[in-house]
This record gives sequence, structure tokens and C-alpha cells, in this order.
Amino acid sequence: MTGSDEDPRVAGLRTAVSRLRRELAAHPAEFPDRAIAEDELAALAAMTTDGAPEIPRLRRSLLLIAGAIGSVSALSRGLSDVRDAVDLFGEPRR
Repeated sequence: MTGSDEDPRVAGLRTAVSRLRRELAAHPAEFPDRAIAEDELAALAAMTTDGAPEIPRLRRSLLLIAGAIGSVSALSRGLSDVRDAVDLFGEPRR
């Protein structure tokens, strides 16, 4: 269960990542970078359990996932949801 003090951005990211992981697992086609997408989605899922994720790491994972599954149109909605969830974290502080 999630705590009442949980950042709603983290909860939204967790939901989007979980959904895309299920969609990817159910997708029948194999493609060369599938393992990269699966690994990065697992990394994103882990980041949502440890509190506030590191924004640069979120963005790096998103880029790797987009590069790995960006051409698989059946996964485009899930990818878009993950991107939208990552975007809620804003720009990293400099």
C-alpha cells in the first residue's frame, strides 16, 4: 500500500511504468532492443520504491526505453504515458 504522504508524481510514474511493463510482456513480437527496454523499465520501477527518483536518471531511462521500443506502434500509448509521468518531475536542478 502507498502512504498518504507519497508524492503523487511517484505514484503516477509507478502506474505508467507498470502498465508499459505489462504491455511489453504481452507483446508477441521480439525486437533487438527488447531486453534494454525491459531492464530500464525495471530500473524505473525500482526508482519509484525508493522515494524521490533522480531526475537525470529518469530522463536517461526514458531515452533508452524510447530508443528501444519507439518504433513499436502497439506500445506507443504506454510509452507516452511514461514520458508524461517523467515530465512531471521537471528539469533537474543545476
